[in-house]
Amino acid sequence: MSEYADVESKMNKVIENLKSTLDSVRAGRANPAVLSKIQVEYYGTPTPLQQVATISVPDARTLLIQPWDNSILKSIQKAILASDLGINPQNDGRSLRLIFPQLTEERRMELTKQVKKYGEESKVVIRNVRRDAIDKFKKQQKASEITEDDYKQTEKDMQKMTDDFIKKIDGIVDDKNKELMEL
Repeated sequence: MSEYADVESKMNKVIENLKSTLDSVRAGRANPAVLSKIQVEYYGTPTPLQQVATISVPDARTLLIQPWDNSILKSIQKAILASDLGINPQNDGRSLRLIFPQLTEERRMELTKQVKKYGEESKVVIRNVRRDAIDKFKKQQKASEITEDDYKQTEKDMQKMTDDFIKKIDGIVDDKNKELMEL
């Protein structure tokens, strides 16, 4: 059935979205993904930072941002300061350095709560996808397009798929929390 593939595709998108959201959560290490949501004003147009600069990781706690056009260095610095990163970029006239401080225990705990919240939100979306699919099958059954037995089997299959995806979400959240708690 193509409905199964459709439901699985929607659930996979939820997983991908969760992964990209968690990539932007700042652990104690420098990770270029934390800059993925930052937009820079470039010739009057908000442009993703990755499209106007090279981002490298010279060491575990530093990100180096080298714009292709030095005239936008100040715009990049402004965009980083306006973001929720909480890091003050160091400007040497040609590039920006972001030095990530060691996370405090309190900050780690806040971040693990935030990660758990993202995980719970993803689980809700997965359950909504399941509910929508089951409603669709229920309508088909009422319209005599599928049998009662087919409907019951589909319901079991949808529940199993949902359980599998929720286990994936739990695994992703646990991995991120382990990463956050590493010193």
